[in-house]
Amino acid sequence: MAFSGFGEAAFEFYEGLLADNSRSYWTARKSDYERHVRGPMGELCAELEDEFGPAKLFRPYRDVRFSKDKTPYKTHQGGITPEGFYVQVDADGLMVAGGMYAPTTEQLHRYRAAVDEDLSGKELETIVDGLREEGLEIGGDRLKTRPRGTPPDHPRLDLLRHRSLYAHEGWPSDPWMATSELVERVRVAWRRLRPLVEWGHTHIGPPDFSR
Repeated sequence: MAFSGFGEAAFEFYEGLLADNSRSYWTARKSDYERHVRGPMGELCAELEDEFGPAKLFRPYRDVRFSKDKTPYKTHQGGITPEGFYVQVDADGLMVAGGMYAPTTEQLHRYRAAVDEDLSGKELETIVDGLREEGLEIGGDRLKTRPRGTPPDHPRLDLLRHRSLYAHEGWPSDPWMATSELVERVRVAWRRLRPLVEWGHTHIGPPDFSR
């Protein structure tokens, strides 16, 4: 089916889940999740598959085995392509992102080596600065100090501190989200993120979503 948007019911579902993240809430409203959240997310990703490849939709259940937070359900629905283009809907609206999310130890080593090297490091710096200038936010987990062995005056120390690095932007749950306009918005945003995603593929390798 063609994507026709996320209606108010999708955002209301997550507003309710934020207030009552319980099995009883989920069971009573699972059909709302399937109809208004997961179904449209699958349709949205299918519309973008021709350019970005098939997306994986994440399961709605949290892995609580090693977490102090035992709430059972995720308060968002995400989808990600093999290259690492990400889209997410939640109570606030919709977000798109691209970059390095959860690198392996070896990938993190490769990332820092590429940032340290002048040519590839300056290339990433230019990409990140350009995305900031376009209004995207740069996110990711960062060290509070600096990686071991890194001089304090390294010209790209801020980038070297990152243990994950991605750019993102989003839109609030306005009425236009219930239209097919959202497909083109996500497509344009992912195109803007492509230089960052491709830099990661070249210097780090493809993301690993099997973990």
